[in-house]
Amino acid sequence: LNILVDTGSSNFAVAGVPDPDVTSYFNTKLSSTYKSQGIDVTVKYSQGSWTGVLGTDVITIPKGIYGSYTINIATILESENFFLPGVKWHGILGLAYDALAKPSSSVETFFDSLVRQAKIPNIFSLQMCGAGLPVSGSGTNGGSLVLGGIEPSLYKGDIWYTPIKEEWYYQVEILKLEVGGQNLELDCREYNADKAIVDSGTTLLRLPQKVFSAVVQAIAHTSLIQEFSSGFWTGSQLACWDKTERPWSLFPKLSIYLRDENSSRSFRISILPQLYIQPILGIGENLQCYRFGISSSTNALVIGATVMEGFYVIFDRAQRRVGFAVSPCAEVDGSPVSEIEGPFTTADVASNCVSSVSFHEPVLWIASYALMSLCGIILLVLIILLLIPPRCQHRYTDSDVVNDESSLVRHRWK
Repeated sequence: LNILVDTGSSNFAVAGVPDPDVTSYFNTKLSSTYKSQGIDVTVKYSQGSWTGVLGTDVITIPKGIYGSYTINIATILESENFFLPGVKWHGILGLAYDALAKPSSSVETFFDSLVRQAKIPNIFSLQMCGAGLPVSGSGTNGGSLVLGGIEPSLYKGDIWYTPIKEEWYYQVEILKLEVGGQNLELDCREYNADKAIVDSGTTLLRLPQKVFSAVVQAIAHTSLIQEFSSGFWTGSQLACWDKTERPWSLFPKLSIYLRDENSSRSFRISILPQLYIQPILGIGENLQCYRFGISSSTNALVIGATVMEGFYVIFDRAQRRVGFAVSPCAEVDGSPVSEIEGPFTTADVASNCVSSVSFHEPVLWIASYALMSLCGIILLVLIILLLIPPRCQHRYTDSDVVNDESSLVRHRWK
C-alpha cells in the first residue's frame, strides 16, 4: 500500500474496503495477526474525512529497523473527498503528536509505538522531492522518510533548528515574511494566527487571510506582470505560457523567518518561484499552465509541501525542535530553488509572536466557559431568591429561571 506521510495528523489509517479511487485495500479478514478493538473513529481534515474502526496489527519495516512491531491501525470503511481520482495512495500515516490522535490521545501513534518497541531515537526526517514537476504526474517523484535519525546524504550545508512551541501539531514561531527581499511589515502575531505549523499533508503554503492578501499584493507589485487575473491568486484559474517560456523569471523570491533555538537570533528559509508557481497542466503542444502554490487559511499558517519540497526537514521530537536544511533534489534545470540563510537578529520583532493563550483552549472556548459559569451563578441566585419567604414580594416566573444543560465538545481539525 502507498501511504501519504502526514505530519499534520496522528492516526495511521488505510483503506479497509474497496473504493472506486483506490487500487488496493487491506482486507483484515486475511490477516492472522489483526485484532479489532471495536472502536469507531472519524478523522476530519481541511479537505476530506473518513470513518473507520480501530485495530492493531503487526508491521515490519524492510530497511534498517529490524523486527516486528504491534501498532494501532484504523481501517477506513467510509470516506468523503479523501481518496481522490488519480491519487495513487491508499492510506495515511499521521506523524504528529498523540494530542491529535482520534478518538482520543490515549491511542498510541505509529511513531510512538516504534520508538517504544524498537528503541529508536525519537526523531524522524523527511525529504520531499518533486520540485518543478507537474503535480498531476506519476506520483513517483521520490523522496525519503527516515525514522529514528538524520541521513547526511539528503541535505546540503547546515541544519537550522527552530523550537516546537507546542506538542500537538509541529507548531513553530514565524517572525516575518519577505517578498522579493521586502519585509511585509505586519505585526509578527499575524503570522502565527492562530498557529503556524509544519504539515507535509497540506499541499500548498497556506497563509492567514491578512498575510495572504499582503503577500499577493507584494508579489503582484514586485512581479514583471502588469495585469494579472484575480482568479489566479485565489486558485480558481490557471495561468498559461508558451512551453518555450520560463515564467518563473517574472516572480520574486519568498522568505520566511523562523526563530532560532537562540531566541535572540532567527534564520530564513526562502523558496524561489519555481516552487510556488507550479506546472500542473499542458495544453496541446505549445502551452504549459501553472497554478499559484499559495492559498488563504482561516485558522493557521501552514508550511506545506510547496515549501517543504525545497528542504530536508528534521522533526527532532527528543529536543523539541524542527530543523531545515537545503535539499539536493530541490533543483530545476540544474539550479537550486531553495535557500537557507542566517543568523539574523530578532531585535526588530517582539520577544513572543505566539499568543499566550493555549491553543488547546482557544479564546472562544474560554469565553464560553466563562459565560456558563456566569449562568450557573445566576441560576444559584435565582434558586436562593425562590426559597426566600413570600413576604419579600418578589415573584419569579418559569421564564426567569436559567436552565443551562449545554455541553461543549471541542473538535480539532487540520
